[in-house]
Amino acid sequence: MPVRVQQQDFDLSDEVAALRAGQAGIGAIVSFVGTVRDMNDGSSVAAMELEHYPGMTEKALEDIVAKAKARWPVLDALVIHRVGPLAPLDQIVLVAVTSPHRGEAFDACEYIIDYLKTEAPFWKKEQTPEGARWVDARVTDDAALAKWKEGD
Repeated sequence: MPVRVQQQDFDLSDEVAALRAGQAGIGAIVSFVGTVRDMNDGSSVAAMELEHYPGMTEKALEDIVAKAKARWPVLDALVIHRVGPLAPLDQIVLVAVTSPHRGEAFDACEYIIDYLKTEAPFWKKEQTPEGARWVDARVTDDAALAKWKEGD
């Protein structure tokens, strides 16, 4: 399953081992793991709640992976995104890509996470000393996505 949305944590080593198992053509594996920070926008963060739209979220992630596979010689890709309550240091997301060469693997991994950050239907609520707040999209995420739009 190239896309999973789940509450439980994941083990990076186990996930990468499963992704590369039996694929002798792999020359590169690139992975990205996003974690919960204890600070955001000048406030400490005690906890984060991630919500999603079941069904729609998985479909959006599958579409992003399919676009990356169409653009680069990706042998395989995996996206795991957690939902529910999370604490600082918890893992949120894993994107892992296998390819014959490192350049394509890096590009495809970055492409997937840039699209995921801006176009996948997730909502984040942080618990701060000032109270709960929804996390807005970042201008930097939109700028990162813009570089890929030219080639789409």
